[in-house]
Amino acid sequence: MKKKNYNDHQPSEHQEFINRHEIMEKIMPIVDNTLMRYGFLPVEVDLAKENHRWFLRIFIYSPEKSVTLDDCENISRSMSDFLDELIPFKFNLEISSPGIERKIKSDREYLIFKGKDILLKLKTPIDDTPDTNQIVARIVDFDENEGLKVFLYKDKQEHLIKREQIINARLYSSEI
Repeated sequence: MKKKNYNDHQPSEHQEFINRHEIMEKIMPIVDNTLMRYGFLPVEVDLAKENHRWFLRIFIYSPEKSVTLDDCENISRSMSDFLDELIPFKFNLEISSPGIERKIKSDREYLIFKGKDILLKLKTPIDDTPDTNQIVARIVDFDENEGLKVFLYKDKQEHLIKREQIINARLYSSEI
């Protein structure tokens, strides 16, 4: 009986190595151009496998208008044929808004959501003021070297918060 050497494993014809980075590089021009035509920005684009199924999730935003179901359907129809040509396996395409209390996942999102309210959890209070470890503020600007500039409603002043001081951040809506 021949001993199987697991170091010499070759993928079967049904197994294929999926290079997500390569696929993302191919599809991003389609995503960016399609969203630009409809007046939206990509907040997050994620290609993930869950329960043996692939999902391409695209979260979209516009500072000028709300994301509607019709927008999501039109964008999906507009790009699905192009994506089918570029992605070499079956996948589910999901287009949606980021949500009104979205967790901020990248520095880029501070610029995308400039002017929006945000809930920040900080490592230390602002200017050593008690009860400012968790604040609601409006995003004024963001610079990766300087940090996040916010308008704090509590004292009606602008504050600069270093990126490393932020434990987490999420969009905030008082309407919930």
